[in-house]
Amino acid sequence: MPKIDLYRNVHMGQRARLFALAVELGAADLSRPGTAADQAERCLAMTQELREHADHEDTFIHQLLRERAPQAADALEAEHVRLDAAFVALDDLARALPARPVDTLADAQHALYLALNEVISAYLAHLHAEETVAMPALWEYAGEEELGAVYASFRASRTPEQALTDVHRMLPALPPPTRAAIVHDVIEAAAEQAGSTLAAVTATLSPDQRSRLYEDLAVPEAWALRGPGHA
Repeated sequence: MPKIDLYRNVHMGQRARLFALAVELGAADLSRPGTAADQAERCLAMTQELREHADHEDTFIHQLLRERAPQAADALEAEHVRLDAAFVALDDLARALPARPVDTLADAQHALYLALNEVISAYLAHLHAEETVAMPALWEYAGEEELGAVYASFRASRTPEQALTDVHRMLPALPPPTRAAIVHDVIEAAAEQAGSTLAAVTATLSPDQRSRLYEDLAVPEAWALRGPGHA
């Protein structure tokens, strides 16, 4: 049985979406109406999500880390200081982008692009510290039952809508076996609404990813299209 990893899957989803956002922002045609506002909003939504994620980690993971491996916890606190500064700089540029004069828009777009990549650089270092310092420390100093309780507490804190969003953000970035295991657990808990639940949780997958998932789950694709109430 694989060890409980409190960071891996969610971090893979975050990396994929951060990289995609950087590529799309850099290539965006801001001469089209509404595009500047849309790109700015996407950047602001990302920093908000990352702040909320940090709050979740502080609430559900890092208290245990502070108790068992305080040096690792201190290292993560230092990363948060750097991240907060990068988030603020990105937010300021994003809020200003839609109101920039047309003749300065290209430079403003590139400045926002650079600020986003500074966030990505800082965030990747933070993720690396969590995955190579914090999680090994938790494996060494906390038992599987404690780690399982941390994960269960976080899941219990999420509304159904939030839990669905969590899955949507992760699934496209995960390898097929991991993706199938997560979705299997979700639909198994859905009882009589398993078919419609499968359709809902796979909404962010590509057609190829969805087909592979249905193959791994050994269910026909049409099964997920039969609506609520069908198992």
